[in-house]
Amino acid sequence: MPIDMDNIVLMGTYILGTIIACILLLKKDSLFKEKTAMDPNEFQPFTLMEKENISHDTRRFTFALQTPKTKLGLPIGQHISFRFTDKDGKSVQRSYTPTSGDETLGKVVFVIKVYKASVHPKFPEGGKMSQHLDSLKIGDTIDMKGPKGHLTYYGGGMFTVKMMKKPLEERYAKHFGMIAGGTGITPMLQVLHAIFRDDRTKDPITTASLLFANQTEEDILVREELEALARDFPERFQLHYTLDRPPAVWKGSTGFVDKNMIQKYVLKNGSIDSTQILMCGPPAMIKFACLPNLQELGLDEKKWFSF
Repeated sequence: MPIDMDNIVLMGTYILGTIIACILLLKKDSLFKEKTAMDPNEFQPFTLMEKENISHDTRRFTFALQTPKTKLGLPIGQHISFRFTDKDGKSVQRSYTPTSGDETLGKVVFVIKVYKASVHPKFPEGGKMSQHLDSLKIGDTIDMKGPKGHLTYYGGGMFTVKMMKKPLEERYAKHFGMIAGGTGITPMLQVLHAIFRDDRTKDPITTASLLFANQTEEDILVREELEALARDFPERFQLHYTLDRPPAVWKGSTGFVDKNMIQKYVLKNGSIDSTQILMCGPPAMIKFACLPNLQELGLDEKKWFSF
């Protein structure tokens, strides 16, 4: 059977044309795609522009993005890796959740507790990363990479969870019950801002409650922001504190997170219907104070997420 060279040439021209068209479309998309500050694959240096003492051991760090109009590029619910090289030449990495997001152009803000050396007997060297950050002067840089994380919040109570080696889970909640300990408050604040403040994701229906555990009243981070939310949205946001060592006059709870606290201050009217629990804090708090009590209240791993 004779080979029709004309058809072969036409077919080859068609295939080549299709490939070229696809390449041009991809290039066009990349040209018009919004450039954001974060790179998920490569660390980049970011310059410290402001540093504020919030308490004796907590700082607010503000880093400049590439331009005053650059967007961070961090999905809600995710965090950023920091990196520096210590005096021994070893790479030190730690992840932090910013208290600002894509709604803030040109800068990114972190509230970070500094763990000093020779303070806690179990950790005589303190926190290497937090002490390094505390040593930075205005104009110094720190390497960052991101986004990273397993939860992404989209708004209207809808979010996804993607754990390693597991399929993507789509979840929805009318009410978010939150339990935070210490510096674990930052991802909660990020989601709360998305629910109540962020024009891209806020809605008039979703509700939230937060049980925030700390050692002392002075340890309560981002207190002003949290209490402003409670004042501005009294019908939709409930805030409650518990302290290990409360002052003489104290309106909150005392002691570790327990079942009664969760039922009263985390669940909405004590119900688990259309509820998702978000947790972040010391591993011991999650393992011994949160999970067993959540199970006793009828919730399972499909109803909770730990940052």
